[in-house]
Amino acid sequence: MTVLIDTPLWPKHGTVWAHLVSDSSLDELHDFARRADLPPRAFDLDHYDVPVERYDDLVAAGAVPVEPRELIARLAQSGLRVTPRERRARRQHGSL
Repeated sequence: MTVLIDTPLWPKHGTVWAHLVSDSSLDELHDFARRADLPPRAFDLDHYDVPVERYDDLVAAGAVPVEPRELIARLAQSGLRVTPRERRARRQHGSL
């Protein structure tokens, strides 16, 4: 059971963002996020979006840094990944 964080590369809202995921359970991910004081609104179906300003704090709290490709692969292997197609379908049906 590992919480992973990828390299902050994704620009939006005047900063750069990383993704925080668990490779085993959403409960583990939510527990870590609560302990790290991440707002619930940062959760997006299978990950938390976190600004670059929080990256070092989250690594110090135990998140393991990985490259984006590894994060996606590990999330997919866990069975927790929500694909872009599933994400679009949920938005179209108002499930967010």
